[in-house]
Amino acid sequence: MAATFESINPATSELLATLAVADASAIDAAVTRAAAAQKLWAAMPGVERGRILRRAADLLRANNNVLARLETQDTGKPIQETSVVDVISGADCLEYYAGLAATIAGQHIDLGPSAFGYTRREPLGVVCGIGAWNYPLQIACWKSAPALACGNAMIFKPAELTPLTAIRLEEIYREAGLPDGVFSVVQGAAETGRLLTRHPDIRKISLTGEVGTGIKVMTDAAATLKHVTLELGGKSPLIVFEDAALDNAVSGAMLANFYSAGEVCSNATRVFVHRSIYDVFIEKLRLRVGTMRIGDPLDPETQVGALISEQHMHKVLKYIETGKKQGARLVIGGNRVVHSKMNKGFFVEPTVFADCRDDMSVVQEEIFGPVMCVLVFDSEQEVVRRANDTLYGLAAGVFTQDITRAHRVVAQLEAGTCWINHYNITPVELPFGGNKLSGIGRENGIAAIEHYTQLKSVYVALTDIEAPY
Repeated sequence: MAATFESINPATSELLATLAVADASAIDAAVTRAAAAQKLWAAMPGVERGRILRRAADLLRANNNVLARLETQDTGKPIQETSVVDVISGADCLEYYAGLAATIAGQHIDLGPSAFGYTRREPLGVVCGIGAWNYPLQIACWKSAPALACGNAMIFKPAELTPLTAIRLEEIYREAGLPDGVFSVVQGAAETGRLLTRHPDIRKISLTGEVGTGIKVMTDAAATLKHVTLELGGKSPLIVFEDAALDNAVSGAMLANFYSAGEVCSNATRVFVHRSIYDVFIEKLRLRVGTMRIGDPLDPETQVGALISEQHMHKVLKYIETGKKQGARLVIGGNRVVHSKMNKGFFVEPTVFADCRDDMSVVQEEIFGPVMCVLVFDSEQEVVRRANDTLYGLAAGVFTQDITRAHRVVAQLEAGTCWINHYNITPVELPFGGNKLSGIGRENGIAAIEHYTQLKSVYVALTDIEAPY
């Protein structure tokens, strides 16, 4: 009998579904099916691939309400988020790469009167996407859309904590006209992931996950020299200078810490505030965080939903206790919230620590929950140095009205994605990814086309060959 696992609603602890784990034989079958389908898919003109992706984007939008509700039940995120971001951003991604599919091409190179050359940008073959549990549907789209536009077939494994919307995406692709086997979903935890990362016939792995998982994936991929894209964790800085529009900066800090209950890899959980505005910033922050509504994720008025699991909730609460013990000043929050209708849910109050030091665990380590650490700084040179003093390099933000300083500071920040006077906005047109331990490669934008294709160079002789022998 096949092994199974359960999908649980983190807001209620209720069972949503029981799913079968894909074992080695199931993975082999999926790869065989994908390899056969990929050859036919790659031979299809790019414009036709684009039409199918566009139809899938339209179907995602048409099913937004149903998919958003399912995503909320699976993740615990508020419906006010999933209904305007998670599904729609996935549809935007499919639409974007639908438009690019017909434009994928190489170059012509003039080599003089005796020859010319050209390059072909060709698909890799069968590729694999491994998703994270915080944005399940969006991540499935971010990985599959460029892969399919380039003529690859993708086997996608969602996180075992949020397995449901990827199943629906596979159905939508099929309904849009995607041939069977070009996009398929397999379910399971780490062992299923290892079967994929070690499979000799898979040519690329694209992972969104933790740093430790990324290192294991890259190690496995090295055995067969697979291409890898790794979008991993972060401990990103947000710098608020003394001339910042203060209310905007507070809004940015809240978006950078409490959206999706803080379960966002790019979150700026280290908020550096200039000493001259520090006290005013903290007070504005305290007042606004105090009005945030925690509750039933399916209630449109709810702003903060549940964390993904009981285990993760206890990890976040343990970090909060550690912050207190290490001397951080608790401004607001810090507790588990138990609702009468959801007394088995995994809710934690949005939490703000002030007067933090750079050496504190809550400042150094990724918490992945609704915990903001605010630090004071005095000079630009100082804050840039401190912002970069981390093993991570996923994202960063700067709030200032001085445009020259904004660009000067961003140029010095060691991060793959930066925002000026905003935070956590990720249009599909812009590449997204990290530096240092935050990852390798990029998702989104034209850059993703390069990560899902390989170049072939062709030399064309126009004259007779003069052999020396």
